[in-house]
Amino acid sequence: MSNSIIRHATVPVAIDHVTVGGNAPVVVQSMTNTDTADVIRTVAQVHTLHQTGSELVRITVNTAEAARAVPEIRERLDKMNCPVPLVGDFHFNGHKLLSNEPACAAALAKYRINPGNVGKGKSGDEKFAKMIE
Repeated sequence: MSNSIIRHATVPVAIDHVTVGGNAPVVVQSMTNTDTADVIRTVAQVHTLHQTGSELVRITVNTAEAARAVPEIRERLDKMNCPVPLVGDFHFNGHKLLSNEPACAAALAKYRINPGNVGKGKSGDEKFAKMIE
């Protein structure tokens, strides 16, 4: 029995200073389970995750309050010398949050859009298109 893992050919994607895919090493990522609007708890959890090996951390951005908290979260992490890229995890209303809160969009290294949550058919296509604009 072989212990080698067969890797599929993928396109490398830069997420701030971390590369995912291509020939890059496997990247450890985690997701917080805090209310993102709770800046103190979210910063503490992101910092702990990074200190214990997470190279990327996803945070839920599901409300306007969460979106408004993201820039402060990034700022506090930077002051703690915690350069972990933050990936915003968006669901049904990501297109609205990203356009209404441009500082949130700027503070995130990447956006994760769950295609199962953006709707179906023409409505889903329009929401998805607005999120990636």
